[in-house]
Parts: sequence; C-alpha cells; structure tokens
Amino acid sequence: MFTTKIAIVVREDLAQWQKLNVTAFLSSGIVAAVPDCIGAAYIDAAGRQYTAMCGQPILVFAAPLPELQKAHGCACDQGLTIVPYVEAMFATGHDAANRAVFAEGDAVAQNWVGLAFHGERRAVDRAVKGLRLHP
Repeated sequence: MFTTKIAIVVREDLAQWQKLNVTAFLSSGIVAAVPDCIGAAYIDAAGRQYTAMCGQPILVFAAPLPELQKAHGCACDQGLTIVPYVEAMFATGHDAANRAVFAEGDAVAQNWVGLAFHGERRAVDRAVKGLRLHP
C-alpha cells in the first residue's frame, strides 16, 4: 500500500500522439521531482540488467480544459508536487523554449494540455475528484 499517489491528467481533445507525448514528459517530471518513487532495476532470466522505473502506479485521467484548470487549483491548494504542460509547448523545439512559453502564459487560466500530481493519496484524490480514467 502506497501512502502517496501519482496522477496524470491530459486534455481529452488532443491528438493521440500529443496525449502520449504529454504523458511521457509529465511522468519524467514526477521522477525528477520525487526520485524516491523509483524502484529497483530489472534483471531478466539471462542476467541482463535493465533500468529501474517508477515503482508505484500512475493513474492517467482525461479531462476538458475547464476540469484541468479546476484540478490545478485544487492541487495548488493541497500543496501537491505539480508538473505542467501547456499547449504552447507543442510549438517549441527545446526545454528552454518550453519554460519561456510557460512563463508567458496566463497564471490564472493557463491553456493546460496536461498536469501531473504527486502527493499524499487523499490530497491527489481531491485534486482529480470527478475526473474519469483515460479510456
């Protein structure tokens, strides 16, 4: 039983490749912010070692923009670790440009395409309350 939880919320109207891209980037942000969530390395039957992955489940939800904005506000109120992804980041070509377009966005009503949350289970549950798991 985990005392913490990871949830990723992607905007439901994105193209499939965008949903996958956003989910991958948001997952990497959680791992960067919470290195304790990494499990042990994998070793196959031949003794080959593979890298470790996140050792706890990651739940992926789909939501329209207003629900992403609501979840963001709740996550802020709950003091969760938050990883952001905004629509303008699709048009950039590197990490520094991503940070620049993010900083230029409306702090109150960002055009979210995805958010990842990590924190105490109940706090994450409150942030994603009412959202449906991604189909």
